[in-house]
Amino acid sequence: MTPSLIRGRPRRADPYISARVAHALLGAVVAVLWLALPGMTTAPGVPAATAPAAASPSATARQDETEETTTADLVLPLLALGAAVVLGAYGYARRVRRARTRTTPGGLPAGPAPGPSLADAEERARAALVAADDWVRTSRAELDFAAALADAEAVAPFERTVRAAEAELAAAFRMRRRYDEGVPAEESARRQTLAGIEGRCAEAGRLLDGQAAAFDRLRDLERGIGGALETAESRFRELAGRTGAAEAALRDVARWCPPAASASVVGYVEQAKDRLVFATTRLNQARQCADRDETGRAVAHLRAAEEAVAQAGTFVTAVERFAARLRRAAALVPAALTGAEAELAAARTRAADPDVPAGELRARIRHADAVLSVVRDELTSGPYDPLDLLHRIVRVTAPVGAGRAGVLSAAGALVAGGAVADAEAFVGTHRGVVGAEARTGLAAARALREDDPVAAESLARQARLLAEQDVRAHGHPDAAPGTGAGGALLGGILLGTDPDTAPSASFGGPRTRDRRAPEPP
Repeated sequence: MTPSLIRGRPRRADPYISARVAHALLGAVVAVLWLALPGMTTAPGVPAATAPAAASPSATARQDETEETTTADLVLPLLALGAAVVLGAYGYARRVRRARTRTTPGGLPAGPAPGPSLADAEERARAALVAADDWVRTSRAELDFAAALADAEAVAPFERTVRAAEAELAAAFRMRRRYDEGVPAEESARRQTLAGIEGRCAEAGRLLDGQAAAFDRLRDLERGIGGALETAESRFRELAGRTGAAEAALRDVARWCPPAASASVVGYVEQAKDRLVFATTRLNQARQCADRDETGRAVAHLRAAEEAVAQAGTFVTAVERFAARLRRAAALVPAALTGAEAELAAARTRAADPDVPAGELRARIRHADAVLSVVRDELTSGPYDPLDLLHRIVRVTAPVGAGRAGVLSAAGALVAGGAVADAEAFVGTHRGVVGAEARTGLAAARALREDDPVAAESLARQARLLAEQDVRAHGHPDAAPGTGAGGALLGGILLGTDPDTAPSASFGGPRTRDRRAPEPP
């Protein structure tokens, strides 16, 4: 095996060409020596014979034999010389041709090795992240439905598989986040990072694909969808009631908060109803197909209905949690404002210490004073957004605080948790069109929620904005109005563009997640 220190060095053609020429010259020298050999071996001291007046027959025969021998002695060396020259020329031509066509360094000429550009590798990594995130989200959603009918021991292996896939995906998102921050800097290392991202995503898909068949056996839908259908219909009825309550909660919020306060959940009740309309259609189709023993179509319609019910639940839960979070924030704002003022007083004491370089600290204190003054005015003057006030209090106090404890810590956790939950709900229910950048930011916010609430909130807000941009850029899918099919395509419930033939997303990775399609009757 070639040593690694030598393997990467460019090979040169010149020494090999010189060797071929030397071989040819050596052959020529041998041939010349062969020509001279008969003269060199003639016995010394033998005089040359004079031409006789008349030659006898025997002498004539001897002369002819001598001439034939001399001719043979000349022909053989000449053939050897020609063969040597031909071999040398062939070796030289072959070496030059090989050097000209070589793709490794040192060739004549040496061009860059073919391969995808860095931009192409980045695009593949983004696509891998989006696909893997969809696999994991869909598998988690179907696992929840399976757990409603199976015991915990039977579900445990699939729970472990989904968690392992989530861990692989989280690692891939971390790699992508660092890549976007410029780490590593060298192009070769960046290529390796992108390949690592693809590898992590592929491993997540492999884990899910490996359990898809066993998961189907656990659900056993092909032998009968009765139990699963009843579970989906029960959740549907529950959500229908909760949707009305969520709508009433938003009307109540509008009475004491400005419209901007509920911007993060605007349209969620309507979208929940849209998913439920789609679920109604697919549940009816599933039951009808089951009655006709069209098992494959029944299972496909059931899966689409289950996913639609799950996304409707995401919308409704987001509204319910928002309303509860808003009330908690309203109760927390006065205490958070008091805590922020205490942090500022402590910061002023530090800034007065002559041994502390406090120029930047004093500027931050002045900025915090100004922001808190505006917060006080809004708190006392009329309708306000409690979550926005908490957001400003926490954000302006963080640079000057000595370690936000107590009420400010609770306020930061509430704001960060709400921002992450809002982004999570939006991405999950629009995953058919949301790209890798929003998902990467959301993953980073999720990871920082406990350790750095301020950074987590900022990342989550940015992820939500990026996801909204993706949705606006894509537009609403072209589907029949009033059927909910457009929302199903937008939410990644159906894997395609035609609602009538698109497969339903199911537990699994790239090889198995689209295995359930509504076969023609």
